[in-house]
Amino acid sequence: MTKPLHIIGGGLAGSEAAWQAARLGIPVILHEMRGVRGTDAHKTDHLAELVCSNSFRSDDATSNAVGVLHAEMRLADSIVMACGDAHQVPAGSALAVDRDAFSAAVTRAISDHPLITVVREEITGLPPADWGQTIIATGPLTAPALADAIAHETGQDSLAFFDAIAPIIHFDTVDLDTAWFQSRYDKVGPGGTGKDYLNCPMDEAQYNAFIDALLAAEKTEFKQWENVPYFDGCLPVEVMAERGRETLRHGPMKPMGLTNAHDPDNRPHAVVQLRQDNALGTLYNMVGFQTKMKYGEQTRILRMIPGLEEAEFARLGGIHRNTYLNSPKILDEWLRLKTRPQVRFAGQITGCEGYIESASIGILAARFAASEMLGTDLAPPPVTTAMGALLHHITTGHVSYDEDGTSNERSRRSFQPMNVNFGLFPPLADGELKKPEGIKRWRGKEKQAAKKQLYARRALDGFAAWIDGQKALQAAE
Repeated sequence: MTKPLHIIGGGLAGSEAAWQAARLGIPVILHEMRGVRGTDAHKTDHLAELVCSNSFRSDDATSNAVGVLHAEMRLADSIVMACGDAHQVPAGSALAVDRDAFSAAVTRAISDHPLITVVREEITGLPPADWGQTIIATGPLTAPALADAIAHETGQDSLAFFDAIAPIIHFDTVDLDTAWFQSRYDKVGPGGTGKDYLNCPMDEAQYNAFIDALLAAEKTEFKQWENVPYFDGCLPVEVMAERGRETLRHGPMKPMGLTNAHDPDNRPHAVVQLRQDNALGTLYNMVGFQTKMKYGEQTRILRMIPGLEEAEFARLGGIHRNTYLNSPKILDEWLRLKTRPQVRFAGQITGCEGYIESASIGILAARFAASEMLGTDLAPPPVTTAMGALLHHITTGHVSYDEDGTSNERSRRSFQPMNVNFGLFPPLADGELKKPEGIKRWRGKEKQAAKKQLYARRALDGFAAWIDGQKALQAAE
């Protein structure tokens, strides 16, 4: 095999795609712009840099769709999961990582692989025909020249949404006489103890004063990006506050499952949580506190939070515009551009949302491309798997299922970025969900929990079979 697979973009999806292809014996040229030209959000030239949170979210593979996706990626020998597991930091039931150590580890693994060549350059247009198989994994921060070339090729207007990042605080500036360590419901997660979050309590008066300040704060305006929506999974705190005074108290500031260690008899009206951001434990990020407030307003208002009165910020929050494709219209089920089948897309630019989702689509794009280069046929993973369900959403759009499990396509005009969730999975077969013996009344929460467990088991069984069935690719490896 002398013809290389070209991959444009060295984020999580591009790095994962390069690793997967190289493991299958395919030489890879990975083109990465950072090092030559930066972006509005990245701070380093490392591959797989984590721009927003340091969390890969739930690692529960028994009843959580994100955890199931983690498990599927591990079955596929994911470099993202391997480096994430190696550099995890305590985060309750979530898998969070030391962001700098993680991206450094991915960069080393990719750079040291003998079949991968990393080229630092900006690609300003669609790849030339003589490149052959190419994966574009430039993410939501695709450079304008390339984004314009893609829009021109597809005839599609650029789709976009606003995304935001949360502030990071120096741990030694948090008042531990006010804040306390506790995971919600004392839940112990990977590498955790049940006391993995710093919690800052508010009484009702403090909460209302904080909401008033958020509503009155000066915000960054983006008039040139009019009519661009926010991604609902990453709303700025002030936007949530605008949607109702109690919204934050039922969202990232909910007090449930927490007991103030300094005053156990008084339940907080609201709680702000901080999660460890690096292995040293010197930095903590504000969970769910994405913001578009101006920098001066951020420091003033966030120091209204009890325990953060003297907080020093290693990074303040910000907001940037993310671009994604109308993938159901322009991509086929193997992630190929319909007008140029040698070109595939992977990662967040396809319309998935989240680190893990992005990397998982990198896995699929690489395996599809490798299969084609090796002259073998590779069917997409079953839609009952987490990767298959996410791929189905990306390439088909919003889909509903009849009771018999068949799908009916809805309007593709409403296609929006999506995190993996069990709502993307087809329903269970008749009789698959059975009430346990000896239970007269099967309550809603218990029934939902049982259903999620069945979804998870079915997904992992199906994905393991899909991986095991790739005999030709395994022979190449």
